[in-house]
Amino acid sequence: MVQGNEVLASLRGVYKRYGTLTALDGVDMDLHAGQVLALLGPNGAGKTTAIGLLLGLLRADAGQVRLFGNDPQQLPARRGIGVMLQDAQLPETLTVQELLRLIASYYPTPRALAETAALAGVEDLLRRPYGKLSGGQQRRVQFAIAICGRPRLLFLDEPTVGLDLAARRRLWTSVRTLVGEGCAVVLTTHYLEEAEQLADRICVMLRGRIVSDGSVDALRARVLVRAVRCQSQLDVMQVERWPGVRQALREGAHLHLACDQVEAVVRRLLEADPALSALEVKPAGLEEAFCDLTNPQQQAA
Repeated sequence: MVQGNEVLASLRGVYKRYGTLTALDGVDMDLHAGQVLALLGPNGAGKTTAIGLLLGLLRADAGQVRLFGNDPQQLPARRGIGVMLQDAQLPETLTVQELLRLIASYYPTPRALAETAALAGVEDLLRRPYGKLSGGQQRRVQFAIAICGRPRLLFLDEPTVGLDLAARRRLWTSVRTLVGEGCAVVLTTHYLEEAEQLADRICVMLRGRIVSDGSVDALRARVLVRAVRCQSQLDVMQVERWPGVRQALREGAHLHLACDQVEAVVRRLLEADPALSALEVKPAGLEEAFCDLTNPQQQAA
């Protein structure tokens, strides 16, 4: 994977308001060549506004937005990006190859049609009208359109919605290929497994601010919660009342605990049940870390 310090796009101290609502509150963000940035956050966090500014669809109220060193609304800058949005309105009567040739013609050095089709997995769809395709097939074509211009910066908004598992994994492989060529990717997704699989960097937004920016491991490290699993006959309701236990569940002979004082809880488990076995302690996954970070109580604290 080609990763460097080259900054392809950036937000610097950016503010954006809609009436009394502050969508972005002094956001700083860099997008680097050869890196996948997963932009996560609950609805209304500011993700769509941040991307709209980088695409040149919106203007900031304050701060600086740069795309390849230029204003994002300038044509030379916009020719360096590819975009796959959740909703795409495309001419339904054109065939897939006609669509790809049309879009590719807008770029200075597009990919060959066969190369684009192979990367996106649409070789079998080229002669078919776009409007006759299933939802999943149309998503694959939309990905092909996003990459046909050989973009240096690719925006993927929920790219695998509607795809089956095989198509999803194929898209992941294609994204890794593009990143290996030095392309930067901005990914928004509600599938945290997808972010965990693809992202070099996770940026979490909440109420218009960036509350975490770093690797998946760095995000997990910010979370104190750990998962504890063991075989025990202890009463699950009693264990759930112990200090340091956030949640306790029973699954057959196994106890599953979510703990924020894991050492104290493990010692008490061993003291309370000498017959305890199959003890496992695991760090928080990305889903647990994200939920903990965006929890209103945690934010208030």
